[in-house]
Amino acid sequence: MTLSEDELNRKEQWRRRLGSERDALTERTRTEENRALRTTIIEWLSETRITTVCAYVPVGSEPGSPELLDSLVARGHRVLLPVMAGRNPLEWAAYEGPDSLRRATYGLLEPSTPHLGAGAISEAGAVLVPALAVDRRGVRLGKGAGFYDRSLPLADDSAELAAVVRDSEFVEELPAEAHDVRVTGVVTPASGFTRLPV
Repeated sequence: MTLSEDELNRKEQWRRRLGSERDALTERTRTEENRALRTTIIEWLSETRITTVCAYVPVGSEPGSPELLDSLVARGHRVLLPVMAGRNPLEWAAYEGPDSLRRATYGLLEPSTPHLGAGAISEAGAVLVPALAVDRRGVRLGKGAGFYDRSLPLADDSAELAAVVRDSEFVEELPAEAHDVRVTGVVTPASGFTRLPV
Protein backbone atom coordinates (compact mmCIF):
# COMPACT_ATOMS: atom_id res chain seq x y z
CA MET A 1 0.00 0.00 0.00
CA THR A 2 1.35 3.45 -0.95
CA LEU A 3 0.43 6.29 1.37
CA SER A 4 -1.38 9.37 0.14
CA GLU A 5 0.21 12.79 0.61
CA ASP A 6 -2.03 13.35 3.65
CA GLU A 7 -0.90 10.04 5.17
CA LEU A 8 2.76 10.83 4.48
CA ASN A 9 2.27 14.19 6.19
CA ARG A 10 0.69 12.39 9.12
CA LYS A 11 3.75 10.12 9.33
CA GLU A 12 6.01 13.16 9.48
CA GLN A 13 3.79 14.70 12.16
CA TRP A 14 4.20 11.51 14.21
CA ARG A 15 7.98 11.75 13.80
CA ARG A 16 8.10 15.40 14.88
CA ARG A 17 5.84 14.89 17.88
CA LEU A 18 7.60 11.78 19.13
CA GLY A 19 11.03 13.34 18.64
CA SER A 20 9.96 16.41 20.63
CA GLU A 21 8.57 14.25 23.42
CA ARG A 22 11.83 12.31 23.65
CA ASP A 23 13.90 15.49 23.65
CA ALA A 24 11.76 16.86 26.51
CA LEU A 25 12.50 13.90 28.81
CA THR A 26 14.43 14.65 31.96
CA GLU A 27 17.76 12.90 32.41
CA ARG A 28 16.31 11.12 35.45
CA THR A 29 13.36 9.70 33.48
CA ARG A 30 15.65 8.63 30.65
CA THR A 31 18.02 6.89 33.07
CA GLU A 32 15.18 5.08 34.86
CA GLU A 33 13.59 3.93 31.60
CA ASN A 34 16.91 2.73 30.21
CA ARG A 35 17.63 0.79 33.40
CA ALA A 36 14.19 -0.84 33.15
CA LEU A 37 14.76 -1.67 29.47
CA ARG A 38 18.11 -3.28 30.28
CA THR A 39 16.52 -5.43 32.99
CA THR A 40 13.55 -6.50 30.89
CA ILE A 41 15.65 -7.34 27.79
CA ILE A 42 18.08 -9.39 29.87
CA GLU A 43 15.18 -11.25 31.53
CA TRP A 44 13.45 -11.86 28.19
CA LEU A 45 16.59 -13.21 26.52
CA SER A 46 17.46 -15.35 29.55
CA GLU A 47 14.22 -17.29 28.91
CA THR A 48 15.34 -18.11 25.37
CA ARG A 49 18.23 -20.01 23.79
CA ILE A 50 19.25 -16.99 21.76
CA THR A 51 23.01 -16.54 21.60
CA THR A 52 23.52 -13.89 18.90
CA VAL A 53 21.75 -10.55 19.25
CA CYS A 54 21.77 -7.66 16.79
CA ALA A 55 21.53 -4.45 18.80
CA TYR A 56 22.40 -0.77 18.39
CA VAL A 57 24.14 2.06 20.21
CA PRO A 58 21.43 4.63 20.99
CA VAL A 59 21.82 8.14 19.58
CA GLY A 60 20.55 11.19 21.43
CA SER A 61 17.26 10.43 23.15
CA GLU A 62 16.77 6.94 21.65
CA PRO A 63 15.76 4.33 24.25
CA GLY A 64 18.52 1.92 25.22
CA SER A 65 22.00 2.22 26.65
CA PRO A 66 25.60 1.13 26.15
CA GLU A 67 25.25 -0.64 29.51
CA LEU A 68 22.74 -3.01 27.90
CA LEU A 69 25.36 -4.06 25.35
CA ASP A 70 27.91 -4.74 28.10
CA SER A 71 25.31 -6.71 30.10
CA LEU A 72 24.50 -8.88 27.09
CA VAL A 73 28.18 -9.63 26.46
CA ALA A 74 28.73 -10.37 30.15
CA ARG A 75 25.94 -12.97 29.97
CA GLY A 76 27.56 -14.74 27.06
CA HIS A 77 25.65 -13.25 24.14
CA ARG A 78 27.40 -12.42 20.91
CA VAL A 79 26.36 -8.83 20.13
CA LEU A 80 26.42 -7.48 16.57
CA LEU A 81 26.05 -3.76 15.89
CA PRO A 82 25.09 -2.04 12.63
CA VAL A 83 27.60 -0.41 10.32
CA MET A 84 26.39 2.05 7.67
CA ALA A 85 27.13 0.98 4.10
CA GLY A 86 25.77 3.85 2.03
CA ARG A 87 22.13 3.30 1.03
CA ASN A 88 22.61 -0.49 1.12
CA PRO A 89 21.36 -2.78 3.88
CA LEU A 90 23.26 -2.34 7.13
CA GLU A 91 26.41 -4.34 7.59
CA TRP A 92 27.24 -5.77 11.02
CA ALA A 93 30.29 -6.10 13.25
CA ALA A 94 30.89 -7.64 16.68
CA TYR A 95 30.74 -5.45 19.78
CA GLU A 96 33.80 -6.02 21.94
CA GLY A 97 33.32 -3.34 24.58
CA PRO A 98 33.25 0.48 24.60
CA ASP A 99 36.82 0.72 23.30
CA SER A 100 35.78 -1.11 20.11
CA LEU A 101 33.48 1.78 19.07
CA ARG A 102 34.36 4.69 16.82
CA ARG A 103 32.52 7.79 15.60
CA ALA A 104 30.70 7.42 12.28
CA THR A 105 28.20 9.31 10.11
CA TYR A 106 24.90 10.66 11.50
CA GLY A 107 26.48 10.89 14.98
CA LEU A 108 26.51 7.09 15.29
CA LEU A 109 29.01 4.95 17.14
CA GLU A 110 30.04 1.88 15.13
CA PRO A 111 32.31 -1.06 15.91
CA SER A 112 35.87 -0.87 14.63
CA THR A 113 35.99 -4.68 14.55
CA PRO A 114 35.96 -6.48 11.15
CA HIS A 115 32.77 -6.01 9.10
CA LEU A 116 30.79 -9.23 8.70
CA GLY A 117 28.59 -8.06 5.83
CA ALA A 118 24.85 -7.45 5.55
CA GLY A 119 24.06 -11.17 5.77
CA ALA A 120 25.38 -11.44 9.33
CA ILE A 121 21.94 -10.39 10.59
CA SER A 122 20.76 -13.90 9.61
CA GLU A 123 22.87 -15.31 12.47
CA ALA A 124 20.88 -13.44 15.12
CA GLY A 125 18.08 -15.02 17.10
CA ALA A 126 16.92 -11.55 18.14
CA VAL A 127 17.23 -8.16 16.50
CA LEU A 128 16.69 -5.14 18.77
CA VAL A 129 15.33 -2.50 16.42
CA PRO A 130 15.39 1.23 17.17
CA ALA A 131 12.06 2.92 16.51
CA LEU A 132 10.14 6.10 17.22
CA ALA A 133 6.97 4.08 17.73
CA VAL A 134 5.38 0.71 16.99
CA ASP A 135 1.74 -0.28 16.78
CA ARG A 136 -0.19 -3.37 17.82
CA ARG A 137 0.11 -4.82 14.28
CA GLY A 138 3.92 -4.61 14.34
CA VAL A 139 4.13 -1.53 12.11
CA ARG A 140 7.28 0.34 13.11
CA LEU A 141 7.89 4.05 12.63
CA GLY A 142 11.57 4.78 12.05
CA LYS A 143 13.33 8.02 11.24
CA GLY A 144 12.55 7.66 7.54
CA ALA A 145 15.89 6.64 6.01
CA GLY A 146 14.79 3.02 5.47
CA PHE A 147 18.00 1.33 6.69
CA TYR A 148 16.16 -1.24 8.80
CA ASP A 149 13.48 -1.82 6.16
CA ARG A 150 16.30 -2.81 3.80
CA SER A 151 18.09 -4.90 6.43
CA LEU A 152 15.38 -6.80 8.33
CA PRO A 153 14.35 -8.96 5.33
CA LEU A 154 17.82 -10.55 5.59
CA ALA A 155 17.12 -11.79 9.15
CA ASP A 156 16.29 -15.45 9.73
CA ASP A 157 12.56 -16.21 9.55
CA SER A 158 12.64 -17.46 13.14
CA ALA A 159 14.38 -14.36 14.56
CA GLU A 160 12.55 -12.11 16.99
CA LEU A 161 12.43 -8.60 15.53
CA ALA A 162 11.80 -6.48 18.62
CA ALA A 163 11.28 -2.73 18.45
CA VAL A 164 12.62 -0.89 21.51
CA VAL A 165 10.42 2.07 22.50
CA ARG A 166 9.07 3.99 25.46
CA ASP A 167 5.70 2.84 26.85
CA SER A 168 3.84 5.82 25.36
CA GLU A 169 5.34 4.96 21.94
CA PHE A 170 3.57 1.59 21.78
CA VAL A 171 0.42 2.85 20.04
CA GLU A 172 -2.80 1.53 18.57
CA GLU A 173 -2.14 2.25 14.88
CA LEU A 174 0.50 3.91 12.70
CA PRO A 175 0.45 4.73 8.97
CA ALA A 176 1.93 1.78 7.03
CA GLU A 177 3.59 1.52 3.62
CA ALA A 178 4.15 -1.60 1.53
CA HIS A 179 7.92 -1.56 2.11
CA ASP A 180 7.59 -1.32 5.91
CA VAL A 181 8.90 -4.51 7.53
CA ARG A 182 6.76 -5.42 10.50
CA VAL A 183 8.37 -6.39 13.78
CA THR A 184 7.36 -9.49 15.73
CA GLY A 185 7.66 -7.91 19.15
CA VAL A 186 8.07 -4.73 21.16
CA VAL A 187 10.04 -4.03 24.33
CA THR A 188 9.04 -1.18 26.64
CA PRO A 189 10.34 -0.18 30.09
CA ALA A 190 7.16 -0.96 32.02
CA SER A 191 5.59 -3.79 30.01
CA GLY A 192 8.68 -5.72 28.94
CA PHE A 193 8.52 -7.89 25.82
CA THR A 194 5.18 -8.21 24.01
CA ARG A 195 4.78 -10.47 20.99
CA LEU A 196 3.09 -8.84 17.99
CA PRO A 197 0.57 -8.60 16.49
CA VAL A 198 -1.80 -8.31 19.46
